Amino acid sequence: MSSFSPIIHHATSILCSNKGSMELSQLHRAVFRSFADITEDTFWYIIEGCARFTVVASRPRAEDAQSERIVVAETSLRLCKKYSQNECYQCQDLHLCKYFVYGNCRYGKGRKACKFSHNIQSKHNYPLLRECTLHELNEDDLFLLLLQNDPTLLPEVCAHYNKGTGLFGACTFMERCTKVHICQHFVQDACLFGPKCKRQHSIDEHSRRMLEERGLGGDLIHDLPYIYQNVHRLNLQTLQNEVISEPGLNPVAQTEKNEICLHFIRGKCKFQDQCVLVHFNLPYKWEVNDGKSWRDLRNMEEIERAFCDPKNEHSPGSRPVDLLSMTRNQDPVRRLSTVSSVSKPNHYILTTEWVWYYKGDHENWIEYGKPDDKQRVTSVTSRELEKAYVEDSTAEVTVIKGNRHYFVSFQDMYQRNPKHNTKRKVRRRPRFVSVNDVESKAAQ
Repeated sequence: MSSFSPIIHHATSILCSNKGSMELSQLHRAVFRSFADITEDTFWYIIEGCARFTVVASRPRAEDAQSERIVVAETSLRLCKKYSQNECYQCQDLHLCKYFVYGNCRYGKGRKACKFSHNIQSKHNYPLLRECTLHELNEDDLFLLLLQNDPTLLPEVCAHYNKGTGLFGACTFMERCTKVHICQHFVQDACLFGPKCKRQHSIDEHSRRMLEERGLGGDLIHDLPYIYQNVHRLNLQTLQNEVISEPGLNPVAQTEKNEICLHFIRGKCKFQDQCVLVHFNLPYKWEVNDGKSWRDLRNMEEIERAFCDPKNEHSPGSRPVDLLSMTRNQDPVRRLSTVSSVSKPNHYILTTEWVWYYKGDHENWIEYGKPDDKQRVTSVTSRELEKAYVEDSTAEVTVIKGNRHYFVSFQDMYQRNPKHNTKRKVRRRPRFVSVNDVESKAAQ
């Protein structure tokens, strides 16, 4: 994706300048106006393959209308929660004043300097922004992007306001409520009443005063309803992407996934062609994109065997797969798999067991929870790391080995020693399962 950085940056700027999202057709026109030499294949490859963009379907505005596809700007970057408590010094989150992001830090405007950073170009922040290709965004666009991707930064919508009747619904705090009084269905892009709705679809004077007292700036308050909608869209898409086909659950209503159906491998998927999960005879599937579509790679078992060994950076053969960049001769490569074993009960077979390793002192790779060459064992096992990763793929986990403390960062896949400021590479690889093993387990 690095060669497409100017297009990705431009599309991100367009979305952020348009309250964080816009119809796909509008974004398509805007990008093609600025990049005359871009091809249709390139545009769709960027929109569908880049983690910066999420495409969701909006609710049709009329009974006979088709739903529009909306593109929402996305990022995994967050504000550091510990920074505001003076408890963090080195992490993979931004060190910024929350009220600066809100647009209304009272210290930033007065004589007394704010004790928290207002500098997105700081020594700590700039490398993180550059790594996420966000370093060219202006402050306003960056802050909107951060706000709509981190719901913890936003004031809560009052659930009681959305119940009962009357000016304040069922909210007993009324004008003293510290939550936002706005239509919950509007926030979810699903209000059937439109302008005739009895609930607020914008920020009223009561909520505006409350938000200003909490440090939110006027521009942010104005855009807040749209930010709420985008947060809902992103959260809904995340939930849909995590839905797993279960017995008795009709997957026709699910969003298409790049996940292999467990039941098909065992010959027991009752939905057959209607199943939106991938039907394949193995719990892994290797594909290469030739610029037009994804197609199967040959010798999948050998590629998988190589990938499962953390020391390997390439698969065998005359046209090897780069297992770090996931490319083959610069063509994108992807690995589809069944769901992680930690998210299913033990009796589920052919789930993917992911194993976590750190690089040892002698160019070897050691599984977390297993003894190293000096018989020292980490306090966290590979399975515990996988559970934490499934819950939050951007988190940091504290690991103790001997008398030393380390932080394992899922975002950059390094284990850091904060005392000596050293780091080791971390790799997450599946446990190898051969074709014969699959056939034997599937027959059980």
